[in-house]
Amino acid sequence: MTGYAARDMAGDGTIRAWELRSVNGKGLDLRMRLPDRLGRLESALRDRLKARLARGSVTLNLRLTREAAGTSVSVSEPALLGALAAIAHVERAAMAEGLHLTSARPTDILSMQGVLASDGAEAALPDDDVLLAEFDALVDAFLAARGSEGAALANMLKSQIAQMRPLVARAAQLAAARTDTAAERLRDNVAKLLATSEAMDPDRIAQELAVLAVKTDVTEEIDRLRAHIDAAEALLATDGPIGRRFDFLMQEFNREANTLCSKSGDGALTQAGLDLKVLIDQMREQVQNLE
Repeated sequence: MTGYAARDMAGDGTIRAWELRSVNGKGLDLRMRLPDRLGRLESALRDRLKARLARGSVTLNLRLTREAAGTSVSVSEPALLGALAAIAHVERAAMAEGLHLTSARPTDILSMQGVLASDGAEAALPDDDVLLAEFDALVDAFLAARGSEGAALANMLKSQIAQMRPLVARAAQLAAARTDTAAERLRDNVAKLLATSEAMDPDRIAQELAVLAVKTDVTEEIDRLRAHIDAAEALLATDGPIGRRFDFLMQEFNREANTLCSKSGDGALTQAGLDLKVLIDQMREQVQNLE
């Protein structure tokens, strides 16, 4: 969801510097920084962005400057005297509190509101249709930049999903091997218990063993992980925004990997689950960049 585009346009006595940037965001958050003279366009610009974007924290900046030809500036004496009086007042107050302020530079004073005044009438702006056309071109460039990044991101996710399949297959093999070993170990332990205690109820032991088998069975987790891999590949082949759905899918991936580790009861199977979690965490970071 990260992207950037900028365009400088000139005409009608003004230079218009457009800038559109975005960073990751769960939803669509639009921020507009427009000159006061163009506040009327904010609603139309928001509607255009909402129609073409789904996620991201998006900021639009538009700066207006007057073209240099035929313009000049002058110092407003009343504004200058007022600025100097305000500076003197602040300096006296600071000295009364034992504070020492650095001297104001001429450039600082000139930047104070009203000190510099432009000669001549304010330059006219282009029609709204012209400004909106400029904005549409800016959005086109912005989406092109995001598209290039999205293509690279899709290839990265495809590679990570491909790495996940052998990890899940490895976990399935270890789970099957663990089942045979665990069953034999349980039979030996039960035989020892029955040989040393006549008070134990064989039916009760069988029930407890059945409960234990259910608690340690990871077949469903492995099946769901495989289904999630298929779903992830299908999402990447889908046109349109997929970020929110992919984000939810990564939560499901993580849930199944956590359950696999908690139910494993075997060092090798636990390590396979941890390897899956590392890859899932890497994918979750990249998914945050999807729209």
